Amino acid sequence: MDLQAVTAAMIAYDAGDPMRIHHFLKVHAFARLIGLSEGLSADLQEITEVAALVHDIGIHRAEALYGSSAGKYQEELGPAEAEALLRTLNAPSALTARVSYLVGHHHTYTNIDGLDYQILVEADFLVNLYEDQIPAAAKKHAYTSIFRTESGKRLCRELYPEVTREE
Repeated sequence: MDLQAVTAAMIAYDAGDPMRIHHFLKVHAFARLIGLSEGLSADLQEITEVAALVHDIGIHRAEALYGSSAGKYQEELGPAEAEALLRTLNAPSALTARVSYLVGHHHTYTNIDGLDYQILVEADFLVNLYEDQIPAAAKKHAYTSIFRTESGKRLCRELYPEVTREE
């Protein structure tokens, strides 16, 4: 899968919305870094990176239909949008299926069923903790309850040292 083509397609999809473009580019950068650090296979790395690029693709439809970008609406509406975009890029069906699954679950933090899913969640958290200006106590909670990969935990500690500080 051509990641440059996916990136360009997502930038075009979110044209005029620089906040969302910056968001998915940052999530992708962290997902790529964590995946490479964790030694993912080439196939799993590709799925992880594509999923990171398209993970919030349901937001525009959610806002249009529900007036909200809530995670449950992203999960409901995102998979069909991701499938349509990936189809235009001739993505393999197995990759499209897994990416669509990840898009449809990336705000669900129970029953995480693979490293691609775990890394996507961690990368999204690393960015959201900053973008949403999450308080220290909530960062600590995220660190202890969400992060599982050694690379993701290390990045979280380095970005947000307060997650391991004793109060």
